[in-house]
Amino acid sequence: MRIAVLSDIHANLPALEAVLDFLHGMPLDRVVCLGDIVGYGPHPKEVIKLLEKEGLSCTLGGTDMRLIFPKFSRKKSPESEAVLEWTRKQLGERERAFLRTLPPMQRFPTPIGRAKAFHGRPEDPEARFPLYADEAEVMELLEHLRAPVVLAGGSHMPVFRQIRHYYVLDPGSVGLTLGGEPGADVAILSIKKDDVSARFYKIPYDYAQTVFDLKAWGLPERIAQVIRTGRPL
Repeated sequence: MRIAVLSDIHANLPALEAVLDFLHGMPLDRVVCLGDIVGYGPHPKEVIKLLEKEGLSCTLGGTDMRLIFPKFSRKKSPESEAVLEWTRKQLGERERAFLRTLPPMQRFPTPIGRAKAFHGRPEDPEARFPLYADEAEVMELLEHLRAPVVLAGGSHMPVFRQIRHYYVLDPGSVGLTLGGEPGADVAILSIKKDDVSARFYKIPYDYAQTVFDLKAWGLPERIAQVIRTGRPL
């Protein structure tokens, strides 16, 4: 079984288009999107339209939740809240309805058992899965999930980790990578009964267009700097 996993598009249309072009024609059994579809980037409406067109299975991300359910979300920095308010104004009822229908978790069978896919943590898309924590802390969560394959978005950095008979993957970020170089992240997870492996790809795209559009809309320069460098500020 081969699964393409992407996450954290963050309203970056050129990055998403590049990833989908890369995956086109590839032998895949499933494509999974782990949420944070909108927020930060300048193309929220266009990204949602493309995801609808492609029929991709997506989960609800923390930023998505903050946009459509603000009363149940934690406040962020004034800069982040300003970008979210701008995003809210760009979306019509059709796009809001799309985000409202996103499930907090996806479940599907694999050759080694059930997979669970979500953003952050199953009970809180705004939280973070402890990908780098010690084995005991991660095992406590994995045993609670009772799934040998766990796909968790939100770190913006590609991670694949085996802990005993569990496999945990974060594909990184399509639209706002923090992996150390610009580009769009995507992962291919291969699952056989006797072997599980992951391969990460950094897909080049025209990030100058995204930066130009950020400036045209008057969105924060800090976002443009992250997109240019692939590094947190």
